[in-house]
Amino acid sequence: MGQGHRLGHLLGGRLGWRFGWFWGAYGTSALGTWLAFGAFPLIAVLVLHAGPAEVAALSSVGAAVGAVVAVPLGPWVEFRSKRPVLVATDLVRCAALLTIPAAFALGVLTFLQLLLVSVVVAAADITFRAASGAYLKTLLPAGDLLTANARFESTAWTTTIVGPPLGGAMIGLLGPVATVAADAASYLLSALGVRATGGPEPRPERPPAARLRARDLLDGWRHILADPTLRPLFLNTALFNGLVMAAEPLLAVLLLGRLGFAPWQYGLVFAAPAIGGLLGARLARPLAGRFGPHRILVVFGTLRAFWPLGLAFPGRGTGGLLLVMAVELGLIFCCAVFNPVQATYRLQRTATDRVTRTLSAWAVTTKLATALLTALWGVLGAVLGLRTAIGLAGLLLLATPLLLPRRAAEPLPEPVPAPSA
Repeated sequence: MGQGHRLGHLLGGRLGWRFGWFWGAYGTSALGTWLAFGAFPLIAVLVLHAGPAEVAALSSVGAAVGAVVAVPLGPWVEFRSKRPVLVATDLVRCAALLTIPAAFALGVLTFLQLLLVSVVVAAADITFRAASGAYLKTLLPAGDLLTANARFESTAWTTTIVGPPLGGAMIGLLGPVATVAADAASYLLSALGVRATGGPEPRPERPPAARLRARDLLDGWRHILADPTLRPLFLNTALFNGLVMAAEPLLAVLLLGRLGFAPWQYGLVFAAPAIGGLLGARLARPLAGRFGPHRILVVFGTLRAFWPLGLAFPGRGTGGLLLVMAVELGLIFCCAVFNPVQATYRLQRTATDRVTRTLSAWAVTTKLATALLTALWGVLGAVLGLRTAIGLAGLLLLATPLLLPRRAAEPLPEPVPAPSA
């Protein structure tokens, strides 16, 4: 335990050894996710010889069904200790992913199995994210939440830079199934890291005679829509993320097909600008401390909406490559400042006994909006053309700042102060 405390302190610094283990678990699973980035479509195409419709279903239908499956899990998890839930969802994702290399080795892998695994992983991912927000509030006092979220954001962008090149090398040497096995191993390590956080966890109190009812499934959405600051932020996030992600497949076809960029160039235009994510995450806390969280949300929520329109205009050669990299750099920098401030603001506006339901509703809506818009933009790309569809998404994004909260709100008082780290 002594060595565990020392390693946790090394990772967590002033936020404490328990946060250090939690942060390490997050970083490990994030790296595994990026190592396996694009592995499912590659397996579908190279191993199962799937067509375009089946490949599209993996990213849209799998995520959408997984989001629907996760809907009842939010209320169910709310009144349970979060650490066992986090460990369980990590182990579920590990076990589900391990079925793919096992089936591949036995020669019985099917497209249906890939789709089912994507549904299970999507549902477990939403549940993990919702429970982790509630768990974070028990680990740290409110004043340290922005620092913690900024560290998570920095880690996310670091693994974005490192993971895809390593994953590409693994795919080249061992094939895409090997990266899925590596992703599964990362969830196992994450489960061990979450378990190592140890320490006491407040037991959520279930209301008298509480029983999960159909109307309870909507509690998270009711809380969000009733809050005058969370409501516009929620709508802004769902629409912004959905439109940005909807244009990504069209951009891939434009760059790799029409403009003839090599795969390594395509990877470079997204990996290199992630440096802006590291810088933005580092600046989020000092900027919020100086100007206030609300102003940062409005300013950077507005600035991030102006960049994606430029993705409709890249040309061939180095000039087109640099244009996409510049657009992605600006977009990622603004998002990296915005995201940790938004995550902290959302936690502060949500009472401890409804964090899981709120974050679950938030994630489910975002996933469904992204799946729906991705499918719609696939049709628009075929009908209107790639550049026109990408440009349309960029134009609609210019309207998303209108959904940002116009007034700041004070954090909700907590009935019981969070324990110190």
